Amino acid sequence: MKTLQDFNFKDKKALIRVDFNVPLDADFNVTDATRIQAAKPTIDAILADGGSVILMSHLGRPKGKEDKYSLQHIVQKTAEILGKEVKFAADCRGKIAEEAAQNLKSGEILLLENLRFYAEEEGGDKGFAQELASLGDIYVNDAFGTAHRAHASTAIIAEYFPESKCFGKLLATEIESLNKVLKASKKPVTAVLGGSKVSSKITVIENILDKIDHLIIGGGMTFTFIKAQGGKIGNSICEDDKQEMALDILRIAKEKGVQVHLPVDVVAANAFSNDADTKIVAINEIPDGWQGLDAGPKSLEEIKPVILSSKTILWNGPLGVFEMDTFSKGTIELGKYISEATQNGAFSLVGGGDSVAAVKQFNLEDEMSYVSTGGGAMLEMLEGKILPGIDAILK
Repeated sequence: MKTLQDFNFKDKKALIRVDFNVPLDADFNVTDATRIQAAKPTIDAILADGGSVILMSHLGRPKGKEDKYSLQHIVQKTAEILGKEVKFAADCRGKIAEEAAQNLKSGEILLLENLRFYAEEEGGDKGFAQELASLGDIYVNDAFGTAHRAHASTAIIAEYFPESKCFGKLLATEIESLNKVLKASKKPVTAVLGGSKVSSKITVIENILDKIDHLIIGGGMTFTFIKAQGGKIGNSICEDDKQEMALDILRIAKEKGVQVHLPVDVVAANAFSNDADTKIVAINEIPDGWQGLDAGPKSLEEIKPVILSSKTILWNGPLGVFEMDTFSKGTIELGKYISEATQNGAFSLVGGGDSVAAVKQFNLEDEMSYVSTGGGAMLEMLEGKILPGIDAILK
């Protein structure tokens, strides 16, 4: 696996695919700069080595050239985070980009305009990839969030750097962290899978059952399992057509010696609202007109020792509707248990949009071993898929 250490960047132009697809408010201010911050170590290392940096990224889903998706809006924030001036090229191809790249001196940073202003980016167009490739000397992929896409700037471009391509620090760390879970030597290994749909996690579960000792299931997907076992789930969310599959998962887990932990009680509400009436009920005895919206106290009591005795922990998906205060306790408590296990020497990996949002919301981010920056990419790796953006560097 080639990384920055394998190259001397002195007087070289590093063409870096970053993931600066950051949220902006109505006035085009960056509201969460985590992704820019995450690319800083790679950029700093190349500049310290005497190189210059050309950054390329997408932003949003533009239909052609749309000003609201211009990367011009993030130049100031990027400069602030990097502590250096960031030059901007108002295009990512053609004369404007070529001249800006040619004039770049060692120690300087150039940000190209939104790659997705051209349909050729998502189309994986070879000509477009070659145009981008002509701007730099060494290609660095540091965008885990788009590593599962075979786009021009994430996979195709690598063909034009047969000997001069590598992973940036962020992408290398993402791969190492996921491998720590998928090839875990520190046991017991526990996977906590939450969220609303079992269908979105089926392939993940199938792929990790050989690698884990405990599977904790939480969130809305729980009710498909409970109903499949004959439980009464009231008005709780359920994928009726996945009940058979839920039973298959339980059977296969048992055959493989994996202990599955389903909630035993739940915080039920008479409406999907923060102000609804609530009561704690057994998970398989939820009355009609009521729905389960968070893990109950007994369920939390049961999973606590499992997590505290784990040496490797994967957390993907919340235990309840944590966005509402009334139903956030389960997710907060889970986060605290994982934090405690991490302090005691366990390796904890958090990934998937909602889990990441939860650890940030409850200030637990710094208490986890690693918080992944890529939701879709992480899930695909956990499913055992080979990601195009990673594969292109390894070839």
